[in-house]
Amino acid sequence: MTTHILALPTDVVERWRSAGVDEYGNRLTPIVADRPAAFPCRHCLQDAEPGEKLLLAGHSPFAQAGPYKEVGPVFVHAEPCTRFDGDDVPQQLRRRLLALRGYDRTQSLVDGVVVEGAAIEGALASLFAQPEVAWVHVRFAKPGCFACRVERAAGEQV
Repeated sequence: MTTHILALPTDVVERWRSAGVDEYGNRLTPIVADRPAAFPCRHCLQDAEPGEKLLLAGHSPFAQAGPYKEVGPVFVHAEPCTRFDGDDVPQQLRRRLLALRGYDRTQSLVDGVVVEGAAIEGALASLFAQPEVAWVHVRFAKPGCFACRVERAAGEQV
C-alpha cells in the first residue's frame, strides 16, 4: 500500500505567522530550540536545530466539529520553511514513538495503534487494510501532539 503524508498547510502556517495568533485566538509562543531532535516543525516535518526559532500554536487536525475534535500544541518554524508533502516517511517520525489513529469519513475513530516510528509503514498498512479507514492522524505518543495526516496515495484502492 502506498500512502501520502500531509503536513500542516502553508496557508494555515502563514496566517499564524502574520497574525501572531492561531485559529483559536491564542497568541503564538516563541520558542528557541535548545537541543536536537526535540522541537518538531509540523510544516516541514523536520526537527529544529538548536538555536532555531519556532512558534507554538494550538491546532486541531479536524475540519468539522465532533466528539473527536481536539486542540493541541504544535510547533512550526518561525521563519518560512518548505511544506512536506510526500510519500517517504520523514526522520522526524521515524525517531519517535507514534500513536496512529485511523478515522472514517465522518471523523469517527475506527482503530488506533502505538508503534515505534521505524515500523510506521506496517502499522499504516494494517490500518488502511480496513476499508472504513479514510485517513490516519499520526501523533507523537508521549506528549500526544498531532504530527501529520496520512492518506492513501492517489489511485490506491482498498
